[in-house]
Amino acid sequence: MENIALAKKDLFKNGFLDIEVDPTLDLVEEIEKLKKEKNAIILAHYYQESEIQDIADYIGDSLGLSQQAAQTEADVIVFAGVHFMAETAKMLSPDKKVLLPDLKAGCSLADSCPPAIFSKFKEKYPDHVVVSYINCTAEMKTLTDICCTSTNALHVINSIPKDKGIIFAPDRNLGQYLIKKTGRDMVLWNGSCMVHEIFSHEKIAKLKIKHPDAKFIAHPECEPKLLEKADYIGSTSGLLRYTKENEATEFIVATEPGIIHQMEKQTPDKLFIPAPPNNQCACNECPHMRLNTLEKLYLTMKYELPEITLPEWVIKEGIASIDRMLEISAKAGL
Repeated sequence: MENIALAKKDLFKNGFLDIEVDPTLDLVEEIEKLKKEKNAIILAHYYQESEIQDIADYIGDSLGLSQQAAQTEADVIVFAGVHFMAETAKMLSPDKKVLLPDLKAGCSLADSCPPAIFSKFKEKYPDHVVVSYINCTAEMKTLTDICCTSTNALHVINSIPKDKGIIFAPDRNLGQYLIKKTGRDMVLWNGSCMVHEIFSHEKIAKLKIKHPDAKFIAHPECEPKLLEKADYIGSTSGLLRYTKENEATEFIVATEPGIIHQMEKQTPDKLFIPAPPNNQCACNECPHMRLNTLEKLYLTMKYELPEITLPEWVIKEGIASIDRMLEISAKAGL
């Protein structure tokens, strides 16, 4: 067994299993076999490649994925997403094996809030409740009183007594949106998501001229000036639901374009246009999310690497903030 473990470790390079995959393999068929063989479940975020979404057992946003990670009876959780999501799954299911196809699939927002620096920042406001967007590291969650997602953030903020001060981290744009919606005076950490920060106002304005009947919909991680122009602001799942229920037939979508695959599947007769960034690209893909591929997913399941591990103290001290979030969500019927 030790030799097998060492051999597997030798194959692990650059944050993923650096192995050539037989091009004749039907990867979808092989992954389905491995799921049954290992009693594994694949959880995929809406921002993943369409072929990964299509093979996943569950596709969702951060809240839905957290709920699934907490409830699953599978022995192995394969997370097609980014690092903080897999960490959250491990915290919620510490006895299960949690795998991530590429350890370099990080998050610019999580990186913008180093726990050691935030800890010093927190000391300035000793009586404040710390609410952290779930897009943060496991260690950051140990410094947090309540986590939130874009789906339940309003409910989380409203659950806190009005006489209590609040620190909101790490996304300043979501924080500013919540201040506007709730009227609460919150202390904001100065972090942001690279995907939602670089949408081009000029290009979006031109798109709206070209598609005058299109609804402009945006994720609350976008900059406030962009949100002011939106017909609808919502979480990833909220955006998906809006496009399904709204009578409009054209939508300009200001979030990571992976969600458009699900929009097109649910309402194939409608047109979805990814909001362009302020560079030469046609759409604004998250480079971290796109590190996961079907080939890496197959290798991860076959060799059960890379595996997410966390110190016991991080799980013990960080899980309360996630549990509190899930309790608030359940009470709100989310």
